[in-house]
Amino acid sequence: MMNNQNQNFLDTERWQGRAFFADWQTTAAGVMDVTDPATGAVIASVGVGGAADIARAATEARAAQKIWAKTLPTERARILSKAADLLEQNGTELIPWIMRESGSIYPKASIEIEHGALFIRHAASLATAPMGMMIPSMDGRANYAKRVPHGIVGVISPFNFPLVLSIRSIAAALAFGNAVVHKPDPRTPISGGIIIARIFEEAGLPKGVLQVVPGGADAGEAMCTDANIAMISFTGSARAGSKVAEIAGKHFKKIQLELGGKNSLIVLDDADLDIAASNSAWGAFLHQGQICMATGLILADEKIAEALTAKLVMKASHLPAGDPSTNQVALGPIISDSQVASIQAIVEDAVAKGAKLLIGGTHDGRFYAATVLSGVKPGMRAFDEEVFGPVACIVTFATEAEAIELTNNSDYGLAAGVISANTGRAVRIADELDVGMVHVNDQTVNGGPFAPFGGPRKSGNGTRIGGPADIEEFTTWKWISVKDVATPYPF
Repeated sequence: MMNNQNQNFLDTERWQGRAFFADWQTTAAGVMDVTDPATGAVIASVGVGGAADIARAATEARAAQKIWAKTLPTERARILSKAADLLEQNGTELIPWIMRESGSIYPKASIEIEHGALFIRHAASLATAPMGMMIPSMDGRANYAKRVPHGIVGVISPFNFPLVLSIRSIAAALAFGNAVVHKPDPRTPISGGIIIARIFEEAGLPKGVLQVVPGGADAGEAMCTDANIAMISFTGSARAGSKVAEIAGKHFKKIQLELGGKNSLIVLDDADLDIAASNSAWGAFLHQGQICMATGLILADEKIAEALTAKLVMKASHLPAGDPSTNQVALGPIISDSQVASIQAIVEDAVAKGAKLLIGGTHDGRFYAATVLSGVKPGMRAFDEEVFGPVACIVTFATEAEAIELTNNSDYGLAAGVISANTGRAVRIADELDVGMVHVNDQTVNGGPFAPFGGPRKSGNGTRIGGPADIEEFTTWKWISVKDVATPYPF
């Protein structure tokens, strides 16, 4: 076990080898080890869920949900706020778990604690937001519509930002009176699940309202088919999201998908190149590029592309990859050997088709070096596909119209950035980009609880998460009409 500075909020003995149902209990599908991707060391074990465990969790959640929905909004808000307090108060203990389980460097793991608490506090504020309206009458009766919970929300979350990308759905769903069955990625069940279960357990969330069952694809499929689960909130790859949508759609569930991105950072010819290189490096290399918002393409005006590229290569040369626990590296491990192979294949495809490998393109086990490719063009996998690795892909353009076309001619549409000394010029370009989020004078990695997050095409299914979108996603309308007395009809 890891030494968490003699703190014991997480209390490993409580959950070791178990999942979180109405309480910490064993699963029918058995136990799995959780390993550090940097070292391969086993850091804990958790209960792994199969179809029977998901059915059990959904049944228990249904039994608890009606009472939770009738709980006063102020009480729901109080419990959520207490959970946020607990997350912040125990950050020193919890950050090392996030680092070791997900391969995060310390600053990235710290961001997960900070943003996780913000997402919970935002959800707490939503619990007491107005949830209805009076609507016009056609015949003198009173009519009103109110937002009501779906019932049971199934949350399926990924490995890369396991805490934040789980809690943003869980907290919002709970705020409105839903119960939640949560399946964290089996590679990050502690930071994506156990931590969340613990903070809500200690905050006084009623038993059964939150069920946390780590598992693989079979557990996810069981969630998509279970009759007790009304909605699926999924974050992950486009390939997996398509499967979720297909199965859950056949079972008439509401589906919220937040998928991948091939996000363009457009650097105009008037940009400060030192700042543009810094933005490019951060967007492309943060958390080894394993972020849906990562800067997948750096679109550089051809007049400044060579100078920008040289500065980016220099930055890449000073970003060592290795074990984050040493606190001596900028890049941690890629999550799996298969993902390393995928990154390598994309880089080799680009080089074979004419791109220039300027630095990197190598790995030591799961530690992939910061890589810069220039001359990337459509038709190369590095241009068309989400790499999910620390690979900066330089693409040149001659005109603003070409930069807009290169951005919009994509299967994805999550995020983009535009860097220019002329803010008005940058905003004008931003308005033309067919993406869900654009950041002017910033790189593409930007998110938080107060803005609607998501994008079209392979980046999602038109849904959003965060900010005002949470009310739309995690509740549905119910219309109630009231006559003072019943009246007869013609027959």
